[in-house]
Amino acid sequence: MKLKEKNIIMNHKKIIRIMKKYNLICKIRRRNPYRRMMKASQEHRTCENKLNREFKQKTPYKFFSTDISYLFYTGGLAYLSALKDIASGEIIAWEISERTNMELVLNTIEYLKESKDIHSFENILIHSDQGVHYTNPVYINKIKDLGVIQSMSRKGNCLDNAPIESFFGHMKDDIDCKDSRTFEELRKTVSDYMNYYNNKRYQWNLKKMTPVQYRNHLLSKR
Repeated sequence: MKLKEKNIIMNHKKIIRIMKKYNLICKIRRRNPYRRMMKASQEHRTCENKLNREFKQKTPYKFFSTDISYLFYTGGLAYLSALKDIASGEIIAWEISERTNMELVLNTIEYLKESKDIHSFENILIHSDQGVHYTNPVYINKIKDLGVIQSMSRKGNCLDNAPIESFFGHMKDDIDCKDSRTFEELRKTVSDYMNYYNNKRYQWNLKKMTPVQYRNHLLSKR
């Protein structure tokens, strides 16, 4: 896809031959079967899976997938909260912190509210797992006050939240967080990657467009 942008016509079979010739190896992302599950206290509430794996959406800014991932860097451990538009694949909002507290997910929602492209939050759906942050009454009430519909994966079923899981996997393939010596360096690395992912990373399932290009493509057809 990148070669096509430069008017170089080359199919995947030729690329495979070239890779074999020069012993080039592409990293393959493997699923992590030991994904940590967090138990919620009795005051925490879950809700039904309203998204129900309907990942082929055509309306931007309507259906979102969110989660938190761990980032190991030279200085220690950080936590990344991200919100992905399921229709376009674009990362709309994100927050990174050295602490896995409620502010991490609440700030992510605040950044979503700052989006100039979302004019109303009524009937927007945000899907998450049953992690302790998303079952917390503070989070539930925050998005309820916005008019947002909450959806959750079934317990222990990470495939229900595949869009954001896929993003985190690709991100960790594309960058090495351990190159960051400090938290500020890590924040810049993540920020640069978000810009790259949204604006420069072409994807086969987005008609060979970047998420931003595909989002504009979907909006132009409305």
